[in-house]
Amino acid sequence: MLYIISTPIGNLGDMTLRGLETLKQVDFVVSEDTRKTGMLLKHFEIKKPQISFHAFNEQKTLPHLLDLLKEGKDIGLVSDAGTPAISDPGFSLVRAAIEHELPVTAVPGPTAVIMALVLSGLALHSFTFRGFPPRKSTARRRFMEVDKDSPHTLVFYESPYRLLDFLEDAKAVYGDRKAAIANDLTKKFETVLRGTLTELKQQLCEEKLLGEYTVVIAGADS
Repeated sequence: MLYIISTPIGNLGDMTLRGLETLKQVDFVVSEDTRKTGMLLKHFEIKKPQISFHAFNEQKTLPHLLDLLKEGKDIGLVSDAGTPAISDPGFSLVRAAIEHELPVTAVPGPTAVIMALVLSGLALHSFTFRGFPPRKSTARRRFMEVDKDSPHTLVFYESPYRLLDFLEDAKAVYGDRKAAIANDLTKKFETVLRGTLTELKQQLCEEKLLGEYTVVIAGADS
């Protein structure tokens, strides 16, 4: 069985009991960064063989993982933080297991997408998750244009190195909409900034940007 196991996005107290029980029972734990996963396992005193699975070894490792599942082994798939397969290389393993008609289930838990949405104060009845946008401005604006007239709230992930440029491009494409930016969710210094895209960029220009950011932008005519 392939178990898709959600892990904390910051606060280790958010690890679910079922998640811990599943990690203890699986034969192998698969993750993008075995060092980060190793710290999680050590914290909860869980000892399991780990297998690294990321974009650079995917083609080599995927057949091996499928063979293990076919042999009846239980594999726990985790991400660096949150729910696996969301903007995460683990997606290809989930898809391959389903295509090979191997059993797959999920152990639900934290995800930055939903937490940022709930805290944004923007409309929640419908939303579109867009993940990480392209790195360069021209491609990023084309990427954004797809949802320019969408009434749905938009959610993006962005790195601290491109966040200010992202906000500038978002304003150029969408106009100066209401938005929220979440960082360090569930951690001691959790922050959620709310305002227009212009206001948010002004606030962030004065801060040292660290960690991964979740950006929530109001839909058209919201």
